[in-house]
Amino acid sequence: MKKYGCIGKKLTHSFSKEIHAKLADYEYELIELDEEEIKPFFEKKDFSAINVTIPYKQTVIPFLNSISTVAERIGAVNTIVNRDGKLYGYNTDYYGMKALIEKVGIDLKGKKVLILGTGGTSKTAHVVATDMGALEILTVSRNKTESYINYSEAIKNHSDANVIINTTPSGMYPDCESKPIDISPFKHLEGVIDAVYNPLCSNLVLDAKQRDIKAEGGLYMLVMQAVVAVEKFLDIEIEKEVADNVFASILASKENIVLTGMPGSGKTTAGRLLNIDGFEFFDTDDEIEKLCDCTIKELINTKGEKYFRDLESDVIRDISSNSGRIISTGGGAVLREENVRSLKRNGKLFFINTEFSKLRATENRPLSDTDDKLAKLYAERIDLYKATADVIVPDLPTPEDLAKYIENKRMELIR
Repeated sequence: MKKYGCIGKKLTHSFSKEIHAKLADYEYELIELDEEEIKPFFEKKDFSAINVTIPYKQTVIPFLNSISTVAERIGAVNTIVNRDGKLYGYNTDYYGMKALIEKVGIDLKGKKVLILGTGGTSKTAHVVATDMGALEILTVSRNKTESYINYSEAIKNHSDANVIINTTPSGMYPDCESKPIDISPFKHLEGVIDAVYNPLCSNLVLDAKQRDIKAEGGLYMLVMQAVVAVEKFLDIEIEKEVADNVFASILASKENIVLTGMPGSGKTTAGRLLNIDGFEFFDTDDEIEKLCDCTIKELINTKGEKYFRDLESDVIRDISSNSGRIISTGGGAVLREENVRSLKRNGKLFFINTEFSKLRATENRPLSDTDDKLAKLYAERIDLYKATADVIVPDLPTPEDLAKYIENKRMELIR
């Protein structure tokens, strides 16, 4: 029986298994190995083809009979094919990285590029940037060496960089709050690429998008390198349309749907009507009430609004750190930038723009339990709802219409 899979040290959060399931008809196993297990694994050669991930992309090279020209240039291998007992190594990350840069529309020709990190993916980025015509390429490390500059030097002497490519794990789940560098000093920045794919949109990418800089995380790279790996595994060609459809399918299975809007705008009702396989529905107000074992009204009346908002931020951060979720937020969730960033890391924000005349003050909402309070909240928040939304959902006759609009618009954006 032919065996396919991926070896690495920690693969708990890997997307590779589900990506390969959409690309080919074979069993794909995630195999976690410690350093001392690498040599026996390759001596046994009990596999047809495998992918290799952190931290073994360079470790595996001595066990191979041959490596491709690209892999040799990079000095790292992430795909190995067993042909009659001889092991052939390739680097498909190269093609994934190149495809990602091209998808985002970043032109490296004649540009200064900073590559953050010094591992296998960093070396891949260096070769890709060279082949795409970069004028100057600098590798940034925590420690300065003859080959690398450090982060302080990057900011002090190279703030004129045009493109930043992050290959470090900074910002990767579960350390979603971190980022490898502050891009605010880089005034000539035209593009940011982050190899991190979980979360879908790291803080680094969010910072760039906030400045209208072309930027994207690593999911497309992950899928496109897998496409080339499958081509090597099975000696076939996969059409670009098929590859792009697989990416869209993976993104659709991961990207959260976040509903924002005024109290009583229909977020929860519409959210429960969304029919998406494998997705779980969360109402942040409900989660807060479960956590404190009281109603929102009781919580605010006894502990105050700040206590409630702090708890809300904790709940949003926790819920939004995972993918495949429909999240109905409280009316004031967008008041804090930290909440918006948490929600955008793995999701798109859909603002349900219900006409004010249809909103009603209700006793169980202490911040909008009178018509005057409701009108004041609406005036204070409407511009913020629109500014933070990825999609503004128009006022529609029924919750079913809202749900259908959201589903259709979401897939338009993904494709």
